[in-house]
Amino acid sequence: MDCDVAIVGSGFGGAVSALRLSEQGRKVVVLERGRRHTGDDYLAARRNPRRYLWEPALGLTRGFFWQRVFRHVGIIGATGVGGGSIVWAGVLLEPDTPFFTDPAWAHLHDDWRGELRERYATAARMLGRTPAPFAGAMDDHLHAAAKAAGREGTFGPTPMAIWFGEEGRTVPDPFFDGEGPERTGCRLCGGCLVGCPYGSKNTLDQNYLWLAERRGAEVRAEHEVTGIRPLDGGGYALDIAGRPALHAREVVLAGGVLGTLELLYRCRDEHGTLPHVSTRLGDRVRTNSEAITAVLADDPATDLTRGPSISSEFYPDDHTHVTQNRFVGGWHLRFQLGPMVDDADPRRRARRTLRELARHPGRHARVVFARNFERRISPISVMQHADNELRLAYDRSPVRPWKRVLRSQLGAGDAAPSYLPQANATARAFAESIGGTPLNLLIESVGGKSFTAHILGGAVMGAHAGEGVIDTDHEVFGHPGLYVVDASAIPANVGVNPSLTITAMAERFAARHAARAAETVAA
Repeated sequence: MDCDVAIVGSGFGGAVSALRLSEQGRKVVVLERGRRHTGDDYLAARRNPRRYLWEPALGLTRGFFWQRVFRHVGIIGATGVGGGSIVWAGVLLEPDTPFFTDPAWAHLHDDWRGELRERYATAARMLGRTPAPFAGAMDDHLHAAAKAAGREGTFGPTPMAIWFGEEGRTVPDPFFDGEGPERTGCRLCGGCLVGCPYGSKNTLDQNYLWLAERRGAEVRAEHEVTGIRPLDGGGYALDIAGRPALHAREVVLAGGVLGTLELLYRCRDEHGTLPHVSTRLGDRVRTNSEAITAVLADDPATDLTRGPSISSEFYPDDHTHVTQNRFVGGWHLRFQLGPMVDDADPRRRARRTLRELARHPGRHARVVFARNFERRISPISVMQHADNELRLAYDRSPVRPWKRVLRSQLGAGDAAPSYLPQANATARAFAESIGGTPLNLLIESVGGKSFTAHILGGAVMGAHAGEGVIDTDHEVFGHPGLYVVDASAIPANVGVNPSLTITAMAERFAARHAARAAETVAA
């Protein structure tokens, strides 16, 4: 064996697993298909699309940001050492009770909230959670939207994974008794969503991965796993594009929903190497019931960029959560926005939006060609805990029929919505406060697709293989020593930014893994 544990992916699930399993004395290798990026890379990405975008099919492999559009959903994320934490705003929120009692997984444990309480606390400490100490004009306008909704009491600073410290000042590690890297106080540049070049945001390479490497874990960037094969006598061989195979006693899949599902599908349905993976693979995919709106300030001199990307939040109702976003480096957003249109019927809403664009092309042009766009734009993220789902199947590509790809389908329950009235109402109230134009994403209003940065599920927990892909210890049914430890495992909409929940569940996996190993030794 080349290692005890091979971890595929270096996002939240993979990074936690790397540190905790290394602490347990396991020899760990992390395989990440993307690059290891530097602060200079993130600065360059703000203006250079080739340094920002990850799309290997187009020859774009130097960046990290990707966007995939399916029939029913649009998804964004990041590829590189640190995974989604690269483009993460640093929000660390615990979900409310409905998530823990959701029927999708409530029957698997008597008290999920109690089971995860300690793990949430550990995750918050490791990621440096602190309330955002900064409030600017953008936060004032979100506060006005909360007042307009009659929910001012729910408005407040967002708990963040950022070292605020003294602005621009670099200090020795303030989180891990000097064992971590130096950190620079947040410069409030508003660019968290395109990578932090200053070492202020608590990306995973600043904590879990940093500490894991110092405990012997090896992180191999630009290693894309293309297949997994069980070995005679136990363990697995991992096929890696353009490189020799790696042999490991155990494997942790943590490549995010799309990466994990595609790899499991390929191994089960094409290679035939993981034949026992449940037929429930791809079921119960959640979008976190998310919608994104935006407001463009009318005054070209407006500058809302000072601050972290997200710094304030509120709840327009008991099941809906809202945050504002600063998006320095988000130049591409101007091409994705259109007029705000209300309609719960996707086809009718699309027709109404197209008519609005045809009748008022000048209004749309003023958005697309707006001067100082990044300074004036305020994207607004809205998420819900709601019972809706999609399915990701593995089928022939409609463009390249010789190739099989992930394709979205409607699930067994309600479809993930592309229209949330709470999102439009919040944007209009924000626009009224600032003096601006409320806008919808065209992929939602014209495309009728839910749009999310927080895709969940597809390889969820279950009591048996007829119900889910993994058990409550994250082990894949039918394939001992193969685990799924990322957002794929989460069976319900979290209702808020899910990074803290993914981290907490990964902490629980690692603790359960240690307990099971101890039981085996004792036996």
